[in-house]
Amino acid sequence: MDQYIAMAETKVLEELVKLAHRRGLRGENGDWNDFVVSYKERFISPNAPLRSPRDVMVTFLSAFKKKEDLQILLSHANRHLVVKLKQETPDTPEQKLVRLTMEHPEYSVDYSFILNKQDWFVSDVGMKMSNVMKSTEMIAVDCEMVLCEDGTEGLVRVGAVDRDFKVILDKFVKPDKPIVDYRTTITGVTADDIENATFSLVDIQKELQPFLSKGTILVGHSLSKDLKVLKIDHPKVIDTALVFKFSNARNSRKPSLNDLCKAIFGNEVRKEGVSHDCVHDAAAAMKLAIAFIEKRVDTTVSPSKEMLEAEKARLFLHGIPRNVTPQKLNLVLAGKFHSNKFIVDVKPPKGLSCYYCAVVVFESSEEANKAFENVDGNEETDSLGLPQKVIFLSLGAYFKVRKMV
Repeated sequence: MDQYIAMAETKVLEELVKLAHRRGLRGENGDWNDFVVSYKERFISPNAPLRSPRDVMVTFLSAFKKKEDLQILLSHANRHLVVKLKQETPDTPEQKLVRLTMEHPEYSVDYSFILNKQDWFVSDVGMKMSNVMKSTEMIAVDCEMVLCEDGTEGLVRVGAVDRDFKVILDKFVKPDKPIVDYRTTITGVTADDIENATFSLVDIQKELQPFLSKGTILVGHSLSKDLKVLKIDHPKVIDTALVFKFSNARNSRKPSLNDLCKAIFGNEVRKEGVSHDCVHDAAAAMKLAIAFIEKRVDTTVSPSKEMLEAEKARLFLHGIPRNVTPQKLNLVLAGKFHSNKFIVDVKPPKGLSCYYCAVVVFESSEEANKAFENVDGNEETDSLGLPQKVIFLSLGAYFKVRKMV
């Protein structure tokens, strides 16, 4: 850390000293006031640390050795880098994709990580020289997660590829908490896979650390979810879920990785009902980024007629009580739709949420429309203005069914 503090830009040092002074952080020489007394120089003011010479700020910051303090300082330097990247005009298409990610209205929410534990790894790229910060090297990352006993997401597999689609990481990971749901139909991960896993979360962080320290850009689809389970804070990211959008999308609705690949490349990442493969998903996100960099695609994508028809042939269920099993859900829907010619794709509940959602797939838009019409009750609209109805269960419980377009 000391070498990065010595090489950091003066503006970064000022930001870190200001943060340490404001929060009363204490290094080996105490807080800022203690440091001023021990330094015994008349030109240093206890109340105006930013008027101090550069070497004084370096000496003060170099006294912080505790991991939690270093995490705070590194994270703040990374946030400063984000601000800087937003302000500067991108020199390369890679930097433009980073900028587009940051400009999305949901970026600040998705990437505001709370670093309250020792097991987080904070990238040091915000402390480094401009040539490292402006690196255009990229790797794409994707993770598979399971539900742990305490309701948190547990990391069980990580895949990463470079911009030439060479696999640089494909490891099963053993969580440090008991698993209650492997979500095998979605993750493709089984109990045997985890039983034989030898990598831990820390091992994965160590594998990725050399790339992050070089200023490498992390690429992924809904990448913030992967970074949260990886417990990595890195400011240089390209999130294809925030960069790309469909021309007919409402508000800030994020496109799926599968739909983007179908629209742009004409092929799916995975077939309906087939489990995920994190290496394939990482490669697909990289492929999207490369397509923009090589000027083969724009960030606004026109959906194909087939995709629009497929969307019309689906209904979205949300607010389904967790105690309603998939088997019971199928029976309820068959009765409400007056049909059993559909497939239900269940999305697992997040964490300890009492509700989950699902997508109902019909053979045609006509069948989907007919099923929606057969549901008793008044038609309303959701926050996106899409038609939906309420499906009531016993004992006052209910969930909602909504059209996709």
